[in-house]
Amino acid sequence: MPFVIATLAFAAAALIAAPIARAHEYWLAPSAYEARPGQPVTVSAVAGTGFRGEKKPWAPDHAVRLLARSSRVLDLSVVARAGELTWARFSPADDGGALLAFQSDFTPIELPAATFDAYLADQGLDAPLAARARLTPRPAGRERYRRCAKSWLAGRDAARALAPVGLPLEIVPLEVPGAVAFLHVRVLWNGQPLANARIKTWRHACDAVGAPADPETRDSVSVASETRTDAHGEVDVRCAEAGEWLVSVVHMVPSSEPAKADWESTWASLTFVRPQPAVRR
Repeated sequence: MPFVIATLAFAAAALIAAPIARAHEYWLAPSAYEARPGQPVTVSAVAGTGFRGEKKPWAPDHAVRLLARSSRVLDLSVVARAGELTWARFSPADDGGALLAFQSDFTPIELPAATFDAYLADQGLDAPLAARARLTPRPAGRERYRRCAKSWLAGRDAARALAPVGLPLEIVPLEVPGAVAFLHVRVLWNGQPLANARIKTWRHACDAVGAPADPETRDSVSVASETRTDAHGEVDVRCAEAGEWLVSVVHMVPSSEPAKADWESTWASLTFVRPQPAVRR
């Protein structure tokens, strides 16, 4: 009986800790994933799990940049308003496509030791986990995190999608997102290829006309794929099915400001839509 009670107590504790340890993904959620001349597109950001979450208000104190690269680079931060859930609204000048990009500043957080270690294991952050394993006793996890999110609005000018923006951590597609069943990407950390980075993807179905579903009301979905970059920071990401896709990666290093945190994590994401195949008549 004591063994059964102990087992049930451990299971209950694990169930309680699991949601805490599960880190929230963060992505840009445009109202449409196609750039059409003169047709307005709104830009929001979402944090959540299972490719479902809450829209986050614009926080100028934590924002580093928000831009759209279309026929020219537009600084969208100048039209964003503090507290607004719709960050920006812009109309593409042509049908060449637009790459949206956002970078935040650091936000501090502290988690209990066991919860922090579970989070590191879940995200495949092997080096920080190994470093903490050498500490006795194991301290709480003092971390600060930032976000680097991108989104591709489809268009005919592939160069707008493929060129790096210069984010600290960046998923750079080497093929047009949504155009191929296996998307070849390179992950850059401060401009250099990042090897052995864990890449996760999620997919959510679009509606009958190809528009993304509301991220705040749709159902959560499971991870579609999980893989790691090679020695060149590159990997093929399977995204064969039609729908809205989220590609995500996180990288953690010792903090550059130990008084504020022990670790710094940077989260990068890329969203795009793979359209339904054309029906042959």
